[in-house]
Amino acid sequence: MRHDSIASRILIVDDEREITEILSDLLSVDLECETAGSAEEALARMRQKDFRLVISDITMPGMTGLEMVPHIKRLSPDTVVIMISGLQTVESAIEAMRLGAFDYVMKPFDLRQVEAVVKRALEHHELIVAKQRYENHLEELVEQRTAELDQALGSLEDAYRSTLKALTAALETRDSETHGHSERVVTYSLRLGRECGLDSAHMKALEFGSLLHDIGKIGVPDAILRKPAKLTEEEWVRMREHPMHGQQILRGIEFLDRASCVVAQHHEKWDGSGYPLGLSGEDIDICARIFAVADAFDAITSDRVYRRGKSYEAAAQELDEWAGRQFDAKVVEAFHRVPKEDWEELHRRSLRREKEDFEKHQLVGARIAQHVEASVS
Repeated sequence: MRHDSIASRILIVDDEREITEILSDLLSVDLECETAGSAEEALARMRQKDFRLVISDITMPGMTGLEMVPHIKRLSPDTVVIMISGLQTVESAIEAMRLGAFDYVMKPFDLRQVEAVVKRALEHHELIVAKQRYENHLEELVEQRTAELDQALGSLEDAYRSTLKALTAALETRDSETHGHSERVVTYSLRLGRECGLDSAHMKALEFGSLLHDIGKIGVPDAILRKPAKLTEEEWVRMREHPMHGQQILRGIEFLDRASCVVAQHHEKWDGSGYPLGLSGEDIDICARIFAVADAFDAITSDRVYRRGKSYEAAAQELDEWAGRQFDAKVVEAFHRVPKEDWEELHRRSLRREKEDFEKHQLVGARIAQHVEASVS
């Protein structure tokens, strides 16, 4: 690894020793000069050290100066190259410049001309270094600003997430049977989404769509939503309107635009027998199709007032029975690729979170009650 200073180092390359000595004597007053008798030797030096400038003859035994230029540029892109050319090789010197050389001097050369060309070349090198320094600083600045923006967006997204969870929890108090359902189905949906290979944008849509899937039930009267008996046909018509209510509620909220597809389509079925639009197959949003399987799995395995939750095996069998009719068969296949142990662990984790949230809400409620009591007395 080359780590030495290159503040004033140049490399002079020529198979005629007299030429290298003349140039070295001329330039070593202000610069640190090294010499090489061939292109091969010069490249070996460059693999060990950095040089600001290379002055090289074109015609040399072995590798020519012209052939050496691309190697120099690969080894050290910022190194400036000046070619030494006789009258008979002037076309080669011009070709070298096309390959990346900065300039050339003619033999026999005027030493003052050499000094002028070297000065211009070193100034050019300074410009290259300054540009590189500026670009590096700009890159660091962009990275820093990007990191700050990502952090700000992450904080904002977390705030959105917390607000939406609080809203969902409030909605679920209207229906005691589905308490914790949205949180669980988010967990299941995201695991299934990863198995289906969704990208980050779709995963975010799936998360928020799953969390808010029943937000449209705000528009369903309590008399229907909490009715203990079987709904009438008219009441079912009102109930089946909640996906469209949900889509209307989310309309205009840009970061929930994709999530609204889950809200609007989570009751559509693969065979077209669902509602509210009777969509079928791949006309149904992929996130809504994934959600449908996760939602069904949660509904089958969760306890209800009128029955105990069924086992993983029973849920898996029921999903298979409805694959290709209610559910996308490919999503059901993805469900089976997730190990049973993973689903059971996700279920246990969701129950723990529900218990922790319940205890936290109880604690907050107790503190509020104490505060009210103290204020009254």
